[in-house]
Amino acid sequence: MKDQIETINPATGEEINSYSVMQTEEIKAITNYGRSAFTKWRSVDLSERALYMRKLGRIMRRNKDQYAKIITEEMGKPIRQSIAEIEKCAWVCDYYSEHAETFLRDELVPTEFRKSFVSFEPLGVIAGIMPWNFPFWQAMRFAVPALTAGNVEILKHSSVCLGSAIKLEEAFMEAGFPENVFQTVIGNPTVGETLVRSKIDAVSVTGSISTGKRIAELASKDLKKFVLELGGSDPFIVLDDADLNQTAYMATQSRLLNTGQSCIAAKRFIVVKEIADKFTKLFVENTEAELMGDPMDPKTTVGPLVRDSQRQTLSSQVQDAKRKEGKILTGGNSVEGEGYFFEPTIVSNVRHNMKIVQEEVFGPAAPIIVVNGEEEAVTEAN
Repeated sequence: MKDQIETINPATGEEINSYSVMQTEEIKAITNYGRSAFTKWRSVDLSERALYMRKLGRIMRRNKDQYAKIITEEMGKPIRQSIAEIEKCAWVCDYYSEHAETFLRDELVPTEFRKSFVSFEPLGVIAGIMPWNFPFWQAMRFAVPALTAGNVEILKHSSVCLGSAIKLEEAFMEAGFPENVFQTVIGNPTVGETLVRSKIDAVSVTGSISTGKRIAELASKDLKKFVLELGGSDPFIVLDDADLNQTAYMATQSRLLNTGQSCIAAKRFIVVKEIADKFTKLFVENTEAELMGDPMDPKTTVGPLVRDSQRQTLSSQVQDAKRKEGKILTGGNSVEGEGYFFEPTIVSNVRHNMKIVQEEVFGPAAPIIVVNGEEEAVTEAN
């Protein structure tokens, strides 16, 4: 019997669906299908590939409410943000369909010869190992430019959002793409490793540092190209000439987008001491004005965390700050009841030995670090 993966609604804790983990032979077969599809797809004229992309963009817009509902059910993103994610996917289809010819045009290079140029050719079968936090966008972000350039794609999505992965494959089929140009494999991290070991030519990864290290190790053995987009702890610096009303609002949006579950979110708020009190007051007011609740409600701006384990990690980081004399200005607690909710949280009196500074915080919690001036702010950020 095959292993099963269950997807869970993080707002309720209820099971959504169950999927069978693909076996090694199935993955090898999918890779072979991709290789056969590549020999034909690469010869399709660029203008024709652009037409496929334009049609895919129309399908994204037509089905955006359906796709957004799947995102919100599987990982808890507030529905308005899920709709915006699908709209962004439609935009990226339009963008590459309009600009691909310019991007892929031969580049002339001055040399001693009569004519020298760089030509951009497709690599072949590209694997994408993608995360749960932007289920449609992350997959489309890598697939659209690569497919437009003449490559074919195999998506291994997070086990959190397998319904999204399947809908993506259906969308490419609905847009009329040739068979096996975009395929999906279903499975756990072991399936991802099997895919990288198979006959692919490159891999794009968005995920944790540990995942990135492992995929880089496997890809390097066969000199396969790889792109890694891993975690971060981006600084948000506030200097004394800032418009504090606007800055505090943007700080809140930057930290709480997708309930704080974004690799490129602002995660450390570094503020010069002259305006620290005023900024902090406004930041707290803006944060407390956000509405946490049912992510299917269009009024909701903060949803649940994706898993209970994610909530426990965040709680550990906040409690560590409290033990080390951090001051909780708002929030700080898990929400009792259904779902994996955690209160939007701001912490002051922050020190460097706290987890909330040392680790990436993937949830709605923000440390405020006060510095003496611009030079110290940049040093702190670095």
